[in-house]
Amino acid sequence: METDYQRQTYAYAPCAEQQPGRCAEAPHPVVVVGAGPVGLATAIDLARQGVPVILVDDDCTLSTGSRAICFAKRTLDIFDRLGCGDRMVDKGVRWHVGKVFLRDQKVYEFDLLPESGHRRPAFINLQQYYVEGYLLDLARSLPNIEIRWKSRAVAASQHAGHVALTIETPDGCYPLRARYVVAADGARSALRKMLGLESHGHTFRDRFLIADVKMDAPFPPERWFWFDPPFHPNQSVLLHRQPDNVWRIDFQLGWDADPVAEKAPEKVIPRVRALLGADAQFELEWVSVYTFSCVRMDTFRHGRVLFTGDAAHGVSPFGARGANSGVQDAENLAWKLAYVLQGKAPDSLLDTYASEREAAADENIRHSTRSTDFITPKSAVSRVFRDAVLTLARDHAFARQLVNSGRLSVPAVLHDSPLNTPDAEGFAGAMAPGAACVDAPVADAGGRPWLLQHLGDGFVVLIFGAPAGLDTSTVGALRQLQHGGIPLRVVFVTDAAISASVPAWPGATVLRDAEGLAARRYDARAGTCYLIRPDQHVCARWRQVDVAPLGEALARATGQPVAVPARSAPSAPAAPALA
Repeated sequence: METDYQRQTYAYAPCAEQQPGRCAEAPHPVVVVGAGPVGLATAIDLARQGVPVILVDDDCTLSTGSRAICFAKRTLDIFDRLGCGDRMVDKGVRWHVGKVFLRDQKVYEFDLLPESGHRRPAFINLQQYYVEGYLLDLARSLPNIEIRWKSRAVAASQHAGHVALTIETPDGCYPLRARYVVAADGARSALRKMLGLESHGHTFRDRFLIADVKMDAPFPPERWFWFDPPFHPNQSVLLHRQPDNVWRIDFQLGWDADPVAEKAPEKVIPRVRALLGADAQFELEWVSVYTFSCVRMDTFRHGRVLFTGDAAHGVSPFGARGANSGVQDAENLAWKLAYVLQGKAPDSLLDTYASEREAAADENIRHSTRSTDFITPKSAVSRVFRDAVLTLARDHAFARQLVNSGRLSVPAVLHDSPLNTPDAEGFAGAMAPGAACVDAPVADAGGRPWLLQHLGDGFVVLIFGAPAGLDTSTVGALRQLQHGGIPLRVVFVTDAAISASVPAWPGATVLRDAEGLAARRYDARAGTCYLIRPDQHVCARWRQVDVAPLGEALARATGQPVAVPARSAPSAPAAPALA
């Protein structure tokens, strides 16, 4: 039976620091403030990598109402790596088709994942309380996460080797020290205010009503967006299906709408009935009126405090870029923080968390702002332009590129990251340094039939071709690099039979690209080599395996020198070329 996460409460319990006469101990490695999706994902990822985490939250419940509901393929890939992806996808409503309407006519439709050969759908819709609940269940199963409910951070100060927090509880306040603090405490971040910091950007003068409606309806699991529909003239409406026969309906209200009055059932029910029909049977499950901003902090790192998710940046809900980008913040930060705490990388590696995710936030804000300007034109001229584009889009493909009902979330490509090694040779396709890896079906001896299942939690050398294609000197140099200070796994993707390849490299993972999709998506031929980060982003690639530049790229990607074997001549792979 499914847990009722909206009504679940979690008990406060006194912690070790509150014991009378307890002497101050060494600072905890990490304190995460905020047990929403981003804070939980950060804590889980750190714990998986061997870092003990204290997670504090000022409440004892999960989120109220559906809130964030659209979770993109890249976020599902992250949940897979953390260990809860199946549960999310099994509960969520899969979708990949969107339809755009002008008044009562369909303008066009789009497909966000038109090709096969992906483990996860383009999106699922899943209420935020389920996402938080599944993440929390996973966090509570891990031995090195301690969750402290009803524990509010009320003061923070930074020192040479730690951050000093004051935590307020039902039993009074106590001091809590950490080498690093992750601020995942939401858009109204108390930690941001304690440190005298601000977010900057633009607040949009418009209001929207969210109505979560429970009903049996014949609509398919698609994203439907109306401009100026007859049931809500001169405004926009968005319809999404969620699990449990709950439907999300967003109504644009305009800036002059009374946010309190519009939440009253006598105002909401007629709007919903106008959309669904006079005889529709439904129940209101949750209602909210909101405005939104596109803002971010100037920098996401302030000494030993690192800001993530809504605490660091905010966007409009059009495009599902809020929660998805927050979970990607968590993944980017967790491996770097683990490496710094474990002595595998210098503290300066954390600066790249800030620079990479600030660039991603800028991209999200840019898309979100353009979407909002198109959806809610603020002048007669922009309204005429929008309606003309929508009218043309019915019959002309070029105009569909101008329609913007929310550019839906995709992972940012970290083109300018200092951790990347630029290409020295020609490559086609999307898998450039800085890109998040895409999945492909593979065969292996262990029953894990997807490429991404074999990446993550550490650096990976991904080699296209059979192990037998590497000469002895390259094999020796690569093994020597594996015995350096940075954990490094080797994964081969070959079109040869697995059984014939495994004995050539004991301990390496050998996958068979039976359909050739992995090679095509990574523009690979025999000998092509990728270096993949722990967060499944490409940081370097070459046409042949050469351990010296590989070692240099590994050093660059971790922000520290790495012992590199003497340069060997690139090996000439013996395996046949991959398609």
